Amino acid sequence: MKCTITFRNLDHTEALDNKIKTKSEKLTKFLGPEATIKWVCWVEKKKQYAEAIVAHKSNSFIAKAESEDLYKTMDIVLDKISGQIEHAR
Repeated sequence: MKCTITFRNLDHTEALDNKIKTKSEKLTKFLGPEATIKWVCWVEKKKQYAEAIVAHKSNSFIAKAESEDLYKTMDIVLDKISGQIEHAR
């Protein structure tokens, strides 16, 4: 799965990159390796936001979430996208 990550108002770290890529790979079992995912992560007023757009063949799935912790936010986004993928099947 090709993974693109963008950070706004947030320090870019290798640990965050690796965590996002590892979590995103879990979607490969549903979509296969040809799918792409684009992440945008940012901070606003002490809230951590994440948005992901997954493209696979003619389907696209979009999810956005916020919380106090970026890792929790990423989990929420992936849960939302997993639900959308299951619903589309």
